[in-house]
Amino acid sequence: MRNARTRIRPATVTLALLAALAVLAAIGAMSGDFPIPFPDLMKVISGTANDLTTTVVLEWRLPRIAAAIVVGAALGVAGGLFQTVTHNPLASPDVLGLSNGAFVGMLVSLVVAGSSVESRTIGALLGGLATALLIFAFSRGVGFGGFRFIIVGVAISSMAAAFGTWLLLQVDLDTALFASAWGAGTLAGVTAAGVATATVLIGILLAVVPLHVRALHQLGLGDDVAIVTGVRISLTRITMLAVGVLLVCVATTVAGPVAFVALAAPQIARRLVGTPHIPLLTTAIFGAVMLSGSDLIAQHALPVTLPVGVVTVVVGGCYLVWFLVREARSTRRVG
Repeated sequence: MRNARTRIRPATVTLALLAALAVLAAIGAMSGDFPIPFPDLMKVISGTANDLTTTVVLEWRLPRIAAAIVVGAALGVAGGLFQTVTHNPLASPDVLGLSNGAFVGMLVSLVVAGSSVESRTIGALLGGLATALLIFAFSRGVGFGGFRFIIVGVAISSMAAAFGTWLLLQVDLDTALFASAWGAGTLAGVTAAGVATATVLIGILLAVVPLHVRALHQLGLGDDVAIVTGVRISLTRITMLAVGVLLVCVATTVAGPVAFVALAAPQIARRLVGTPHIPLLTTAIFGAVMLSGSDLIAQHALPVTLPVGVVTVVVGGCYLVWFLVREARSTRRVG
């Protein structure tokens, strides 16, 4: 009975999250300065709506909805990979500075090559990869789960943020305004072409993950268990960390450095499912739900429209406070 319940719970949670994501997508398609009633939304889906309604839903709102889903899923999986490989629930790509590094790379590409989607993508990828290499180089010798690994990441994140601020002061006003808004983490202004490109890249990266799921589950139980079960630890870690870094970089090219989704989504998904390891499929869906819901709040639930990154910081900050309080209580009980 217990084994059956253990198998049913992940499927139930995943289906519930998919339903919630569909509801959020529908609300996003219907909400705005030009409200779309639900029957008209159904007409858009069936292809029988008028031209104006079709344009509003498919050309104005759908790219933003798709971006929230794709970016949220990518950030959730990236966080799950980092936390599994490092055995550290705080080893999030944004905490380690990869998002800020990708943002700095994008800024450099804006200055050097202009604001095309291609140059921003390449710049963000190079910036994120350079940041990851610096973190790994300075924390070499202590492993990926040590306290030093986190501290090095936080330090490099701060330096990347400072360098990004300096770059903003060097560029012209229009570029600085665009980059500043994008740097807060925003889905405003996303284009169908940009989302399509990111979706293809993220899909390719996510296709690599199922090949290593068994190894990740064993690695999540500890290095000794992984070695005994035949897992090639070094290869798995390097491959999965590389996939996580690239996922963050691609997501950053679409929405900027959105904070705390990668930190909170894996641990919340794990607690919802009730498994000892991080369920990456559920984490991806929960990341999409978290970012989609945050974007709706940022657009419609507040007196002023805010970048979605501001809302995710609040949500993720509440999770971080809860996590730290819980850890402190656990430490006192053990002591």
